[in-house]
Amino acid sequence: MDLKLKPFDFAQAVARAGLRPDGMPINGTGAAPKASAAPEASFQSAMTQALRQVSEAQNEASALQKEFQLGNSSVSLEETVVAAEKARLGFTAAVSVRNRLVQAYSDIMNMQV
Repeated sequence: MDLKLKPFDFAQAVARAGLRPDGMPINGTGAAPKASAAPEASFQSAMTQALRQVSEAQNEASALQKEFQLGNSSVSLEETVVAAEKARLGFTAAVSVRNRLVQAYSDIMNMQV
């Protein structure tokens, strides 16, 4: 199990967004960049993937806790605590996103047209 954090690559993130490092679109016209061959990511698929990752982190933390309690010598306390904290942070972030979505939906439904 690899618990190392990877460094953030700003240049790669900017390129994925279709921007130059100065924040301007790559095509230089100010318009949105043309779609690439990669499939478009929808909000639904992004949320599904994020929730799946949170669930996997929780399952992994539970499995590590169980193994540690059973006295498995290959599972360390530190590894167990880090996995539990990752699961907790992921769940907290998911609940926060859910709360914001519910609030946005409520705001939209209460708008007068």
